[in-house]
Amino acid sequence: MTATGSEEAVSARAWVAVLGGVVGCFMAGMNVHVTNASLPDVRGSLGASFEEGSWITTAYLVAEIVVIPLAGWLVSVFSMRRVLMVGTGGFVLFSIACSLAPTIGAMIVARALQGAFGGVLIPLSFQIIVTELPPSKHPLGMALFAVANNVAQAAGPSLGGWLTTAYDWRWIFYLQVPPGLLLLAAIGWATPRTPMALDRLRNGDWAGIASMAVGLSALQIMLEEGGREDWFASTFIVNAAICAALCLTAFVAIELRGKDPFINLRLLGRRNFGLASLMQFTFGAAVFGVVFLVPNYFAEVQGYNALQIGMTMIPYGLVQFVMSFASPRLMKWLGVRAVVMLGFAIMAVGCLMNIHLDGDAAANVIVPSLVVRGVGQAFIVVALGVMAVDGLEKAELGSASGLFSTVRNVGGAIGIALAGQIVVEREKLHAGRIGEAVTPFSEAFRERMVDGVRLLGQGQADRHTALYGASTAPLRQKAMALLDGAVHHQALLLAYSDAFLIAGLGMGLCALGSLCLKRTAR
Repeated sequence: MTATGSEEAVSARAWVAVLGGVVGCFMAGMNVHVTNASLPDVRGSLGASFEEGSWITTAYLVAEIVVIPLAGWLVSVFSMRRVLMVGTGGFVLFSIACSLAPTIGAMIVARALQGAFGGVLIPLSFQIIVTELPPSKHPLGMALFAVANNVAQAAGPSLGGWLTTAYDWRWIFYLQVPPGLLLLAAIGWATPRTPMALDRLRNGDWAGIASMAVGLSALQIMLEEGGREDWFASTFIVNAAICAALCLTAFVAIELRGKDPFINLRLLGRRNFGLASLMQFTFGAAVFGVVFLVPNYFAEVQGYNALQIGMTMIPYGLVQFVMSFASPRLMKWLGVRAVVMLGFAIMAVGCLMNIHLDGDAAANVIVPSLVVRGVGQAFIVVALGVMAVDGLEKAELGSASGLFSTVRNVGGAIGIALAGQIVVEREKLHAGRIGEAVTPFSEAFRERMVDGVRLLGQGQADRHTALYGASTAPLRQKAMALLDGAVHHQALLLAYSDAFLIAGLGMGLCALGSLCLKRTAR
């Protein structure tokens, strides 16, 4: 960035670099969500089992979460230009490889490599904004970053559902090619050539990198596969948990004691950055958890298909697009800390709007709450990013961007795992409690049985025949099955309500916690 007379002036090349980084952030952010919408079709086409198909997502996320913390260090060794060019080129290349994959094994390998190359795009987008733009322009830069991040989450399921329904699942990977080529052009023109510092490879923090890579990989695998493997009843999950705990403990110890750590964990001791990172972790858990819950709720409870689910997410993306650009002006009026608090409070309200779900709660109930959460989410992404980097030195921004992106992704992985487990466990609890009231001695139960028998074929049957007649025995069995289905359906509604309640409480705590943040100078 070159200043022409004042700090406010930003060169055209700097803006192109920022916009290019934002495109990369959008690509990487959308990739997971656009693929999730089409996983059943991908599994069917490649002849994969459910367990094998789950690794299409797991492989990508494991590779991505390992590379994200490394992004700042890679830039210090190879330069921003080279890391972005190689990362983008590899991401596009392996997107094409995914679309051409003939077997599930080839798909999993291609997805892992796609995640490894694409893992640099989100943290480096953040880093470009805070290094290429002056502090006075950070709110606008974070607004662009928020649009890329948030709209990608909403656009992914919509585009994935539409492309899979209208054409073929392979088109969801071709979708990454045009923006990838655009990003390569932007990097080539706007990012300056700088010399490499290969001597850092010889003195690299390889013990820290290795322990981080193994620890985060084991943690991600445990969280992704835990629900399918019955958690700690599985030896595989137990071993993954032990490996994650040991390696991540070693990683923290190495980074805090090392003379030249590849990532500066001491930044978490800074008041604003540490608190903002904790909020980012909780925010990631809530956002990823809710984005996981909503499509599953529509599919499992309301019977929506992939295209219908995608369409319900469009208002969620549109409101975030609009409100992200409104956030910088609001921050000037109210202050950054106030906007952080307001964003978390609005997110909490949006989650709490879904704590009394019933059989009629379809898009008419969920979409308005998505819109409210979208407003709060836009405020949080913009203002929390500005708050986190306030007061940091330029040399610290590489580590800061990697840490801030990592805690969000780790929080998201934990949020998805917790959301799924909460629904499963609370559904069992509520089904048991409701079932206690459903007994043959209950008048309400007998009335439902009579109504069920009449509905299923004996419309003129009297009450005694419906309940005790030999001719209606098969119909009573069917009515019992219907009643059992109704019990579990109601239990599922209550379980989803509980999950939204927990997410809302977490966002409410973050709103209160934002009072502990120090006010920024801008």
